[in-house]
Order: sequence, then C-alpha cells, then structure tokens
Amino acid sequence: MTVRVRFAPSPTGDPHIGNIRTVIFNWLFARKMGGQFVLRIEDTDRTRFKPGSIETIMEGLRWLGLDWDEGPGLEELQRAGVKDAEKYAVGGPYGPYFQSERLHLYREVAEELIERGWAYRCNCSPERLERVRAMQRARGQRTMYDRHCRGLPPDAISPDEPHVIRLKVPLTGRTVFHDMLRGELSFENASIDDQILLKSDGFPTYHLAVVVDDHYMQITHVIRGDDWIASTPKRILIYQAMGWEPPTYCHVPLVNGPDGKKLSKRHGAISITEFRDQGYLPDALFNFLALLGWAPGKGDEQEIFTREELIERFDLSRVNRAPAIFSYDKLDWMNGVYIRKLSQDDLLERLIPVWQRAGLVPDPCPEETRAMLRRIVPLIQERIKRLNDVVALTDFFFVEIEPPSAEEMVPKGLDAEQSAEVLARVRAVLADLPDFGEERVEQALRALVAELGLKNRQVFGLIRWATTGKKVSPPLFGTLSILGRERTLARLEAAEKVLRAG
Repeated sequence: MTVRVRFAPSPTGDPHIGNIRTVIFNWLFARKMGGQFVLRIEDTDRTRFKPGSIETIMEGLRWLGLDWDEGPGLEELQRAGVKDAEKYAVGGPYGPYFQSERLHLYREVAEELIERGWAYRCNCSPERLERVRAMQRARGQRTMYDRHCRGLPPDAISPDEPHVIRLKVPLTGRTVFHDMLRGELSFENASIDDQILLKSDGFPTYHLAVVVDDHYMQITHVIRGDDWIASTPKRILIYQAMGWEPPTYCHVPLVNGPDGKKLSKRHGAISITEFRDQGYLPDALFNFLALLGWAPGKGDEQEIFTREELIERFDLSRVNRAPAIFSYDKLDWMNGVYIRKLSQDDLLERLIPVWQRAGLVPDPCPEETRAMLRRIVPLIQERIKRLNDVVALTDFFFVEIEPPSAEEMVPKGLDAEQSAEVLARVRAVLADLPDFGEERVEQALRALVAELGLKNRQVFGLIRWATTGKKVSPPLFGTLSILGRERTLARLEAAEKVLRAG
C-alpha cells in the first residue's frame, strides 16, 4: 500500500503553528514511508474566506521546506486569484484540489446517502432550531438536532425548496474505530448528532467534504489533532453508509503554551510567517516542531537533527499522548545553534534584509556598506538567538547616538570626574595609534588599563557605554575598529563632556 496523507487548510487566515506541527508529522510520515504528501484547499466556507490566505499558506509551507507532491495546478490557482501562481502550481491525478471546484461530487454523494437511507432532507428554520437549543439548554441537556424532519415521508420536502441534508445516525449501537496511538475508540450512536452534510446553498459541510475528498483522493492515513476525535464517528458512519474503506486515523496531542493552556496569540507568534518575520530560521523551526510531542527513542538525548535524520527516525508510535509544551526559550536556544552553524557569508545574506527592514541599511545595499557588514557578522554570530536580535545589538553602527547619562556610564569604584579622566586618556591613546585595526586597539587599551591600575571591566565598560550607548554590545575591540577612529574619538569626547558636566 502506498501511503498518502494530506494537509487540507482552510483559507480563512494563517495556519496555527500547532497545526503546522501536525503537518510536519504528516510530511515526515509520508517521506519515511515513501508515500505522497497532498495539499488540498478546503475553501467551501465562503463567509470566512480571507483574500491572500492561500498565498500565505503556500509561502509558509515552502519557507519551512514542506514541499507537496500533489496539489492545485496552475489553472486552479489562477482561477482562485492566487498571485505568482507559477511558484506554487504542482497538480496531480486526483484534482481539482480546491473543494469549491468539487461541489458536484458532494451533492451526488449526499443524494446517494438519501437513497441508501442514511440521510434525509430538513427544512427547519433557524428560528425553530434556536428554540429547540434553548429548551435543551434550559433542561441541562446536550444541544443537538431533535430529528424533527427525520420521520417525515420521503416526499414531504421537495428537493426544489430550501433545505439541508442531514446524516441519519443510527439511534442505537456504537460506532467504533481504531486509532494508531489510542487503540480502539467507541462512541454511543445516541450521543452523535444528525449532522448537516449539505447546506441549503449547495455547499457541503466539512464533515461531508472531507470524507468525499479523502476517499476520492485515496488518502490512506489521517494524522490530525486529538481535538478532532469526537467528530471522527460522523466520518466513520459516512464511510460505512457509502461502503467505503476509511483511512487509518492517528490523533496526536495538541500543543499548549508554557502555562499549560492551549497555544494562542497571548503566548506570542502563532503562524509560520510571524516566526519567519521574527528572525527564526526554517530549519531550526522545523527541528523544534518535529520534537514537540515526539521523541526519536528512549534514552536518546539528541536534539539537533537534519531533515534526513528526522525522516529516517520518525515513527508515529513514539508520539507522546500528553499535550506538548511550546517553549520559546527552547526555540530561541535551538535557533541560536542553527545561526552559529551558518557560514558567515550565508548569515550576512540573511541579516541584510533585517537591517534593511529596520531602515539601517539602504536597499539595494552598496558594496561599501556590505564590506562593513561583513566585518560585523563574526562579532555577533555567537550572540544572537534570532536574526532580528541584530538590530538592537548593532544599530549604533549605523546611526549617531546620544551620549548616555553620567549615572549610566560611571563604573563601580570611580566617580564622574575620574571617569572623564579615563576617557581623556583613552582618546589620547587611540588618537596616536598608527592604524586602527582590532589587534592594535586591544593591545593599546589593555596596556592603558594596566598603567591606570584599574580593572578591565571598569575601563572597557566605560568605553562601551560611551561609544555604543549600550551596556551590552558586540566584542569591544572589533566594534571600535569597525566604528573607525574618527567616530570613536568623537563619541568618547561627547561622553567625556557629559561626565564633566555631571
């Protein structure tokens, strides 16, 4: 059997990062089993359709390295108004891959379910349904359809009048299915609602469309969040009613925030594009998400994996049944590891757009500016956890700074006047250097510290405040060399004046 899995997002917004973790599980499983990963767009909810969402979804998947083997073709994407459709067009033998282009299939199946005695027409008004729900709530009952139209004669509701089609759930017995992680799961049919399958506008509900699409696209495994477990019996009943073989289900745990509650906007970034824009590397985010709720093996402490290693070792049986906890501290650490693994040239090319978005570097970047940036990269590569960290760490290279206050600059053990004298000596030493290379600056300043009988942290901290306006900066000597003699001396002089005035 060829394994076929799918990701079927609705273009109503950016995919939640917790859902993307589940998508990664699907992708890894398909790659491990030599199967196909299918992208299908579930766009039948027209009221919540968000223009541009399809491009955002596809762009995010591509950025994260989640390629799909089958998906919308060029003409489908063009009909949907997708910009740069050529970038994302794949196609495949089971299209169309937009639900809105498969409406005839859903209608045919819904009508066949009526013929088979597994569905019925319902013309209950929204007002009546709300009255029924209100009475059920007042009695403390579960809100569900009261099956008012279920017992009507077959011809009581004309196909030509406004109506919906509902699933005719058995009133007794149980619906059972096997889950790869949880074993056999069983549900009382009496607790399952007569779910709407086809709405009055002719569009299917998710419950019908997903079953029809999975069947006709020959999906073999459905790997999704465990919040979908309760709805699975409805799908099983449709499969049984049509005489179709259901796929194998695997319901994985949800992803919670650090507080143990469901991951949401209050915890920070929740979509792929937000993580990208905050300076995370795709390989780092992929690695991190793959390990959320899954472990490579008992006793294995490895945390940094290549994609090839993850594919080779991925096993759905090792997915933890408990909710995974999303730790931004852990992600930041892992992203820092990946940043340090980049070549300096690679890191430079990733950082230039960050500096440009911050307005620190012109676009396009002149070669003279690029040469300076090339010198900055080795100073900060070990110090940043996200690409965006580079802005706050290096902005003083690009803009003029106001001298810090005397209170900020004066080191422990010195007063303002003594600190001003130190900066005067530093200016004199640096002004006399034959060249302003990093090694020459370091030698001169270390010799001065020894001559003054002070501690490195006192003098170097004072210089750092005066020249960068920061308590923490890239390594001092390389920083001064890149700033250059003229700007360094000017900032030292300005800081000295502040100290003497204070």
